[in-house]
Amino acid sequence: MGIPDYLTCLLRNLYAAQEATVRTGHGTTDWFQIGKGVRQGCILSSCLFNLYAEYIMRNAGLEEAQAGIKIAGRNINHLRYADDTTLTADSEEELKSLLMKVKEEIKKLA
Repeated sequence: MGIPDYLTCLLRNLYAAQEATVRTGHGTTDWFQIGKGVRQGCILSSCLFNLYAEYIMRNAGLEEAQAGIKIAGRNINHLRYADDTTLTADSEEELKSLLMKVKEEIKKLA
């Protein structure tokens, strides 16, 4: 993605060896390791999420698809706001095709 090594190292260290516990009305659970995701409440979390989401949508190849709505001569087939993504298509088959493109791009990063 073009991120300098020192920043990826910094992020790895920030997220290394994370642990959490869950508090309920009946007490708290034992501590457990967190292996995926971003930190709740961390200032960087929304930025990191949006970087990955934008990268996925740009590289999924959705621009080549004919599905979507034409606005000012441009084909719009996906919209993102915060952590919500909407895919738009004229048929179930086109929608499945868009979804599969996004799914395949996500698999590359997982």
